Amino acid sequence: MKRFLIGLIGLIGLISPVCAEEQADSIEGWQFTTIDSVGITPVKDQNRSGTCWCFSTIGFLESEILRTKGIELDLSEMFIVNHNMLDRATYFVRQYGEGSQYAPGGSAYDVLYCMEHYGLVTQDAMPGIRYGDTLPNHTEVDAICKGFLNGITGGKVKKLSPVWREAFQAIWDTYLGKCPETFTYNGKTYTPLEFKEWLGLKESDYVSLTSYTHHPFYTRFALEVPDNWRMDQMYNVPMDEMMQIIDNAIRHGYTMAWGADVSETGFTRKGIGVMPDADHGADITGSDAAKWLGLSADDKRKELTKKPLPEVEVTQEMRQKAYDNWETTDQNGKEYYMVKNSWGTAKSDYKGIWYVSRAFMAYKTNNIVVHKDAIPKDIRKKLGIK
Repeated sequence: MKRFLIGLIGLIGLISPVCAEEQADSIEGWQFTTIDSVGITPVKDQNRSGTCWCFSTIGFLESEILRTKGIELDLSEMFIVNHNMLDRATYFVRQYGEGSQYAPGGSAYDVLYCMEHYGLVTQDAMPGIRYGDTLPNHTEVDAICKGFLNGITGGKVKKLSPVWREAFQAIWDTYLGKCPETFTYNGKTYTPLEFKEWLGLKESDYVSLTSYTHHPFYTRFALEVPDNWRMDQMYNVPMDEMMQIIDNAIRHGYTMAWGADVSETGFTRKGIGVMPDADHGADITGSDAAKWLGLSADDKRKELTKKPLPEVEVTQEMRQKAYDNWETTDQNGKEYYMVKNSWGTAKSDYKGIWYVSRAFMAYKTNNIVVHKDAIPKDIRKKLGIK
């Protein structure tokens, strides 16, 4: 099965649990009532750009600013993208185009790294669109940059000129605009790093956590996926403790960035993410077995996500098997999580919010990024986090 990663490559979100006992937010077959929620900024649209990793993590940082300073800010994603693409290209070329890949994807850590080393700016200071569209469209610039890098690492160039980075940077500057050295916010002039300092955001305050058995629990390791090219060291915890951290964060008013695989049958484009027992699809949907076998994958997805159905019971072993096999590519009182996506408000029945079941969260989470204070004290102690 092809691996699709959202978060390390796509959907990353701001998570709050909901149940479905009284109608509050609903479509046919689904009804949700919010139990706990945390502050988020408006949903954005990454459109035709592979920058969900940036949109999601910037959304997370915007919620952190809401939590700590009570200010609703619209931060520039493309300021981060511009810096990050040059960093990634430099790494790719140093590897001679081997042992790594240059791609538009990334991770939450890319945003935290760029924030710490380059700062942050507002959307007004760098809108990041200079090519006539109203929403990001990186189809052309991605193709140009890939061709550029393949050209200088393909074997014909024996010695790099000292200006290749300048030439590469000029491509991104042309499409996104140059990163401002200073900008004005509320009448005061800041450098990007000064603005980050004023906001009180520190990379060291945020930790990435995952849960896999091919590394020891309560240690750190770099998750082996191509877009973790900076080799971010994630804390490894048992699945149950990962879920405990998520729930504890929500209860105490913290959001988080979520990296997940959304290639499962139970994840829809309409705003639902569940883990129905697809192996028993005919039984749980009440369908004729022969007719069920004749349905296409898309039709089976529609039938399995029309309403809440019995879900699989996720185990640590299931998570590991899915990872090793490249698979990690309601009105019934069950708890779900609210996830802010970056696909705009028109592509979901819930105006850009996804409702993700606890089973889906446990099974398909690749990693989460959260403020260290949101982690329960006993787990922090096991991890050596102060």
